[in-house]
This record gives sequence, structure tokens and C-alpha cells, in this order.
Amino acid sequence: MNDSLTAFERIVREAKHVGPRSSSAVREVHPFDERNIHPEIAAVALQLFDDGHYSQATFEAFKLLDNKVKDMSGIQESGYKLMMAAFSETNPRIKLNNLLTTSDKDEQMGFRYIFAGSMSAIRNPRGHDIRTDPIDLCLDHLSFASVLLRTLNNGKTSP
Repeated sequence: MNDSLTAFERIVREAKHVGPRSSSAVREVHPFDERNIHPEIAAVALQLFDDGHYSQATFEAFKLLDNKVKDMSGIQESGYKLMMAAFSETNPRIKLNNLLTTSDKDEQMGFRYIFAGSMSAIRNPRGHDIRTDPIDLCLDHLSFASVLLRTLNNGKTSP
């Protein structure tokens, strides 16, 4: 029975590629291009996304972000703790601006919590639980990760 079920599942997965494609299924532009997904994120998430593994694509994107912050900051934590330490307003390892004005400090604080929150709310559940995300949620997460990675890449490290 198990072999029959496995064979049936294989046939069903292949059948979705049989027959004419509807006009809505034909895309001239990949969703990553439509959403301007950061190239480094595309490098870790594109194949997973194209294979329909949306939760794993999201997890890999945020894992990349976590590792980049770790590398830039030199802090050997991960997730929420890493982000809170790396983007601290008082002694940041990564400065997102010059931290001269109240607005600069507010921006640093805001991104500190956004980076930390993304690890707790987006990365962690996909690393610890079995999730099945829909395609649109995945694209939203990857777009958000792209914004964070671009913000990070514009930051400066401090000793």
C-alpha cells in the first residue's frame, strides 16, 4: 500500500505539468524579478521557491541575514539576541547611520527591533516547526528580507 501511495503521489506531482498552461500560469517575468529580490537572497532561496518549498525558502533567506549580521558584527549569538546587540543604539557593532541626531538614533532603534522581530516572528517558526507557507506569504517575506539585507549592506561596522 505504501508503494502504491508513493507511486500515486509521484504521478500527481508530474501531472500538474501536463496539458496546456493557462494564461495566468504563464509568466514572462519571474516573481523574484517582479519583487526585486536581493541577489544574495535569490542565491539561497530561488531553487527552493521554484520547487514549491516556500517555508524553506523563507527560512534560508532569514538564515542568510542572521549569518551576515553575525559576520559583520563579530558577535557569536544568533537570532533575537544577535540583532539586539549588533544594532544597539548606545554601542552598536553595526551603525545604520551616523547616530548624530535624535532621528538617527530612532532609526537605529527601530531597525534594531525590526531585525530582532524578524528572527523571532519569521525565521524561528520555520526553523523549529513544519510550516507550509503560501506563495504570496513567501514572496512578502523574501521582499522584506531583501529590504533588511539592503539596509544592512549600507551599514557600517564599528570596533
